[in-house]
Amino acid sequence: MRDEGFPTINFDEKYGDEARANPELRKALDLLAGAESAHRGGDIGQAIELYKNSIAYHPTSDAHTYLGWMYSKQGRLEEAIEECHLAIEVDPDFGNPYNDIGCHLMQLGELEQAIGWFEKAKKAPRYEPRHFPYLNLARIYLKRGEHGKAAGEVLGALRRDPGDRALKRRLLNLLALLN
Repeated sequence: MRDEGFPTINFDEKYGDEARANPELRKALDLLAGAESAHRGGDIGQAIELYKNSIAYHPTSDAHTYLGWMYSKQGRLEEAIEECHLAIEVDPDFGNPYNDIGCHLMQLGELEQAIGWFEKAKKAPRYEPRHFPYLNLARIYLKRGEHGKAAGEVLGALRRDPGDRALKRRLLNLLALLN
């Protein structure tokens, strides 16, 4: 559902035309794909090296964000946050680093700071899966005992991913808490 009131941009729209004309970007995107494959295969060390190599060819917000994600899997949260800030410098329209900073801050116990980052992620034109920041905000509100706000965020997530049955159950459970 695209009710945000701004145009959304996907990966191909972001990089497609430029990659055809720029061999460094093409190589960076190939390395990015290799890093994603290494990550899916469970080789975080290899993924980190490939993300770094991708950045060396042509820095992209995607490579910085996913490198940060790998750092977070190693417990290196400060470095993960730093990579997300670099990602935002490269492309402030990419929503993933905003959401990831919020998640890392949650892991550090900085719930109040995390809220602003999730709100920024909600507004980013290039971001999938768009329902994540809503769910993350719901987690914060649940921890604070604010069930009404949590239900509102789950409803926002459900609007962006209406086929998700787990979200429907979660919303119904939250609504039951309000009665």
